[in-house]
Amino acid sequence: MDVLGVGVRFALYLDLMVMFGLAAFGLLSLRAAERAAVLPLRLAIVASGLLGAALSALGLAATAASMAGVPLSAIDRTSMVLLLTGTTAGAAWSIRMAALALVVLLSALASRRPGPGLSAAAAAGGVAVATLAWTGHGAMDEGAVGWLHLGADIAHLLAASVWFGALVGLSMLVMRRSDKVDAAHLTLSQRALDGFSTTGTVVVGVIVVTGLVNSWLLVGPNGLSMLSTSLYGRLLVAKVLMFVVMVGLASLNRFRLTPALGRALAGAGAVEAISALRRSLAVETACAVVVLAIVSWLGTLEPIASAM
Repeated sequence: MDVLGVGVRFALYLDLMVMFGLAAFGLLSLRAAERAAVLPLRLAIVASGLLGAALSALGLAATAASMAGVPLSAIDRTSMVLLLTGTTAGAAWSIRMAALALVVLLSALASRRPGPGLSAAAAAGGVAVATLAWTGHGAMDEGAVGWLHLGADIAHLLAASVWFGALVGLSMLVMRRSDKVDAAHLTLSQRALDGFSTTGTVVVGVIVVTGLVNSWLLVGPNGLSMLSTSLYGRLLVAKVLMFVVMVGLASLNRFRLTPALGRALAGAGAVEAISALRRSLAVETACAVVVLAIVSWLGTLEPIASAM
């Protein structure tokens, strides 16, 4: 396994999904006044954008070193320039860096008009996330199949980012220090949790549909028998199992824990309800991180369909 390559991919996926996902969460689940007063969204997005640029630079160097078959310390400027100017991955990298610069600039200047600034930062962040599709298997096909694969990958990435960003944002709300949690904050947390339910249903639907498209292209019906015998297949099965656990936890949050918090706000038991939500969100977020680690590893392996 290319430990450096997988590690950089994992960190970049995690960072960019937090960046775009938090912006989407602020727009979809919080009111205008809450985006700055309740959560430090702007600071988190700016920090994620800067870190994303640094990780992208490291990832470019790691890719160039891998292609040249030399250690990272031995990579030269010529190899970097060839990768940037002669490959679609290089073009996607340049677009990502420009998008990240916009994210940082727009977020930093959004203090006076947080709504439009956050919307513009989310749009630029979405572009940055979409460029990750050119670093994976979605860019390996040509023609109509290639565009289908690439489009499914982009939609998959964006939907997953919205979900992951919501998990981070909701966790920031419900895991606030106890001495700063009052009735107003609990009401906001319950409303944000309940408000994301419709978006969450759409997100899960997009992930399922695009996941099926990608599985058809990367595994195919003839490759199902190799799911248990190949490393790629076992990792893919593990990813699906983690996704199923996440859907189960999201359903638990939506249909039991969030309504329980709403009922507790009118009476007693708010502490127990928020504690249950904290545990559920922590496990769901941990599962999401595991999924990202698996995806980062899968992107370096030959798909089953290509090996047949």
